[in-house]
Amino acid sequence: MANKPKPALESAVKKTDEYMTIQEQNELNIRYYSEAMRYLDNANENLKQAQKDGKMYRDTKYVRSACGIAYSGVLVALEGFLISKGIHTPDSKRVRKSIEFYQYNLAKLDKKMLDNLTCAYKILHLYGYYDGIQNVNVIKEGFDHAKYIVNKIKLEEIIINH
Repeated sequence: MANKPKPALESAVKKTDEYMTIQEQNELNIRYYSEAMRYLDNANENLKQAQKDGKMYRDTKYVRSACGIAYSGVLVALEGFLISKGIHTPDSKRVRKSIEFYQYNLAKLDKKMLDNLTCAYKILHLYGYYDGIQNVNVIKEGFDHAKYIVNKIKLEEIIINH
């Protein structure tokens, strides 16, 4: 007896012997895209509170917070992207995912997305969140890489529909 397609997504992780219907894949992409965009919107709100002064932000606390939130949005988007491609993500309660996990899997799927991830990781996570860099242009560049990754999920949904 063949597996029946699920009427709606009940969980994000696919089993190896099951396939997602196009509707399920679209629902997955929309759900992860919406959540990732929510993160980016929140990050932009925090960044506004950092008070731009020429080419620098004045309040490191808000810059760090914005970068951390934006990078978290990138990870949400990547979860959806990898799941839609049939790549199982480790259970975050048992195994912490590393940047290497994402890089390894993206290297097999999408080199341009991998390049954007590497830049977003370095700029947003390392320089922005950990180091507290305050340069407006550098932070903007990090946000641009994050937006590329998040928008990739939206594009996947459009491609599947046509």
